[in-house]
Amino acid sequence: MKLPYHVDLKGKTVAITGGSGVLGSAMSEALAACGASVAVLGRNVEKSEAVVRRIESAGGRAMAVACDVLDRRALENARDSVGRAFGQVDILINGAGGNMPQGTTSMEQLESSMLQPSRGVSSFFDLAPAAIKEVMDLNFTGALMSSQVFGREMAARGSGQIINISSMSGIRPLTKVPAYSAAKAALTNFTQWLAVHLAKCGIRVNAIAPGFFLTEQNRHLLQNSDGTLTARARTIVTHTPMGRFGRPEDLIGALLWLACDEASGFVTGAVIPVDGGFSAFGGV
Repeated sequence: MKLPYHVDLKGKTVAITGGSGVLGSAMSEALAACGASVAVLGRNVEKSEAVVRRIESAGGRAMAVACDVLDRRALENARDSVGRAFGQVDILINGAGGNMPQGTTSMEQLESSMLQPSRGVSSFFDLAPAAIKEVMDLNFTGALMSSQVFGREMAARGSGQIINISSMSGIRPLTKVPAYSAAKAALTNFTQWLAVHLAKCGIRVNAIAPGFFLTEQNRHLLQNSDGTLTARARTIVTHTPMGRFGRPEDLIGALLWLACDEASGFVTGAVIPVDGGFSAFGGV
């Protein structure tokens, strides 16, 4: 991977949840390229192992760990496994997240004529409570629990970093995704709360809020089968001043800056938008 710049993370151990996804894998490889030992945590260990192979083939050091961020025992086992292999975790990246169709509306705005049940139409009133809870748990509760499990050792040691991967949804609620937006808003608020709570323990807590990036989870919403943009995707690009979707490598500069104590040692409680200007644009 070509880095925008290089920071020295030799001797650091990083645990990244959701580290095998499109964005998480790019972050895992970048951190390893800067000398960190990277533990790629995910429910699908085969995908995590593929990331590890790429890191190792480039001369880096990494391990794959099967872990469900909603299972406290699994998190504790992951922490212990990483500790035995690489030493205590210095940097935790909470990258696990996602959405569910059952927590998503089919229209951007509701009209009274749409209240009658109709196949293929889902309004706010039709959202499944279980799906809403699952989206909240995956995006917020999982980050909270991971921070508890890995953060305790950091607090005892008097140093460490937690970097949460929030979303533009956590800054500006997006149409159709009320559960996801609420969950990311909770994560953004939690980032600031935890930064204050842990500041005297020598732990910095920050977040990156990506704008719109094409991933495997959202590709069906943003691209037609022929590769052209959907109507929603065209709206997104129109409202992004830089006129394009983000690329995974666009996150690396902010990530390395936050990961480096020498570069951002007085930064905590910050939420950094990496969004091509989306959050700054009022639409006119």
